Amino acid sequence: MKRSEILESNDQYVSMWKVLAGERKGADLRDKAGLSVCWADSPFPFLNALFINENISDSDLLRVRLRMSRTYMLAKQHSGLVYVCEDLLSGAAREELGAIAASENLTFALDITGMAGDILPLQAGLPHPVLDFARVDSETALQAYADINSEGYGFPLEAGRAGLAGSTFWKKVAFAYIGYLNGQPSRPRRRSSTTARSISRSWRRGPTRNAMGSARPRSAVRSVRRTMQPESGGPSFTLPTRACPFI
Repeated sequence: MKRSEILESNDQYVSMWKVLAGERKGADLRDKAGLSVCWADSPFPFLNALFINENISDSDLLRVRLRMSRTYMLAKQHSGLVYVCEDLLSGAAREELGAIAASENLTFALDITGMAGDILPLQAGLPHPVLDFARVDSETALQAYADINSEGYGFPLEAGRAGLAGSTFWKKVAFAYIGYLNGQPSRPRRRSSTTARSISRSWRRGPTRNAMGSARPRSAVRSVRRTMQPESGGPSFTLPTRACPFI
C-alpha cells in the first residue's frame, strides 16, 4: 500500500471506532501521546480499543507506547485491544514488535487487513439463492446481530448484547444486515485455517496465549486459533473464524 493509503486506512479505522465507542455512556475518547483512545469499557472487547497512531522506528518508544497501553487497560474494568499498524513501524521497532509486546505481557490477538481503494459506484448485488437479507432496524434484530458476532468471536452472548443493546447507531446509521434462513438468523460457520497479510495487529493483556487470526474484509475470514486466559481468572476465550465481519 502507498503511504497515503496506509494513513487513510488507519485514520478511518480510528475515526470509526470513535463513533462506535462514543455512543456508549461514559466512553473515554481522550487521546494521549501517541495513542488514540476509543474505550467504552464495555463487556464486549471490541468497543475497548487503543490505537498507536504515530510512525515509530525506535524500539524504546514502541515499548513506551505499549507499556502506556497496558497500564491504561489494567486500570479499566473490562479488557480490550491495542492496535498496532505494522506499516507505521520501521527499523528496530518493527523487527522487535513481537518481543516487546511479550515483555509487556501483551499477547497477540488477531490480524486485521486494511483496505484503500476507489470502488464506487458498486454494482447491484444478485439475490442470494438461500438467504433473505434484512437490515437491522429493531432491538430484536440488534440482539440477533450481537449474538452472531459473539458466537463468531467466541465471546459470551451477554458480552455482545451488553455492547450493542439500545444502540441507535446500529439501527439507524450503520448498514448492518442479517441473512435469514427460513426466518431464522444464519449463524457463523468455521472455515479452514490459513493466514493472510495484515497491516494491523491487535494485542491484549494477558499472561498466556490469545487467539491468532487473520481477517479479510467482506466476510472472508480465516484464522489459526489459540486461546487465552484473561488476567481476571475468568473463562478462557477462543476466537474462531466467522462468516461475516463485525462491521
